[in-house]
Amino acid sequence: MTFVDEAQVHVKAGDGGAGAVSFRREAHVPRGGPDGGDGGNGGDVWLVADHNVSSLLAFRDHPHRRAGPGAHGRGAGRHGRAGGDLVVPVPQGTVVRDHRDGSVIADLAEPGQRWRAARGGQGGRGNARFLANRRRAPSFAEQGEVGEEAYYDLELKLMADVALVGFPNAGKSTLIATISAARPKIADYPFTTLEPHLGVVRFGDEDFVVADVPGLVEGASEGRGLGHRFLRHIERARVLVVLVDLGEDAGRPPDLQERVLLEELGRYDPALLERPRLVVGSRADLEPPGGVPGWPAGAPRVSAVTRVGVGELVAAMAARVGAARRAEPAPAGEVVVVHRPVEEGVTVARSDDGGFVVLGRPALRAVALNDITTPDALEYVQRRLKRLGVDRALARAGAREGDVVHVGDFDFTYEPG
Repeated sequence: MTFVDEAQVHVKAGDGGAGAVSFRREAHVPRGGPDGGDGGNGGDVWLVADHNVSSLLAFRDHPHRRAGPGAHGRGAGRHGRAGGDLVVPVPQGTVVRDHRDGSVIADLAEPGQRWRAARGGQGGRGNARFLANRRRAPSFAEQGEVGEEAYYDLELKLMADVALVGFPNAGKSTLIATISAARPKIADYPFTTLEPHLGVVRFGDEDFVVADVPGLVEGASEGRGLGHRFLRHIERARVLVVLVDLGEDAGRPPDLQERVLLEELGRYDPALLERPRLVVGSRADLEPPGGVPGWPAGAPRVSAVTRVGVGELVAAMAARVGAARRAEPAPAGEVVVVHRPVEEGVTVARSDDGGFVVLGRPALRAVALNDITTPDALEYVQRRLKRLGVDRALARAGAREGDVVHVGDFDFTYEPG
């Protein structure tokens, strides 16, 4: 299966259903009054972290996700049904970014965490809701609200207990294939691994997850060799295992390999250098007679081919993973993952034509009627906008009599109250 760790998604929440304009019409019931039902709310689109989903492959060819619309209201007080929510599973560790500026909006790091990517439109109220002492036969109803629509960038950061870090062809893929059931592509040339692989390792009664991260190159922290795409999969690992190549064809001494790898990790994220780590010599079966300069005879070494040192390495991994898990604080209730700003109320701004524009969901709902031209509808809109403080906001913004005021799709002439 192809591993995809970057994708885009387009989400569209369901539109709300329109309220109905209806009057009770029955024999022997004079002036039955309004009985138009409300429209149903549109469905939301939710992204949910699911540990059974391993990559973002599902979004590569099918990036669009749409929730169900709400049904329109009907006469006799019959309300429209709500649109169904759409739950979209994403891999655990998915980061959601704003498509426009790249800012992080949500981080779904734990299984079951949910984030509402698009809110469904509110259903419109039927004319029965507008009955009042001064308005005995309202001939208008609310339109349904349009559901939210947006593009987001999805980025996957693997959730692993141990990350294997090393230069290309350092033996990482062979090692993870030896200690787990993972079967990455293995060959005797650099850059065989172009995507990360996860393997579950059992030691005693405990399991832990090991990630085989594609080989780093010098300059990876600056993006060289797709460095940023590879390095981000290390960010969440509890323990780092730095593999230095002991083979005769390694090209550089082990101590230099270690120094360069740690420098790249530190440049990308200094916090990575504070993680528990093991530094191990790999491909020990290819070590030249007499050892390798720069790597002491008693230093840890492993060969996935001959299995020399593999048991000791797994035991050391398990011990450090267990210590890291115990040191982590217990979850403090529900984890907040949403970084979206709090919605604003009603605001007034200058428009391009020299007039004013009223912004904000409450103001837009006030004018979202099926027919705003009737006297009772216009009177309702004026009273509603006044209660929202639009008159005061326009006065503070410098509006004068005769100025054009835009609210949604409608234009009004400002008259000081």
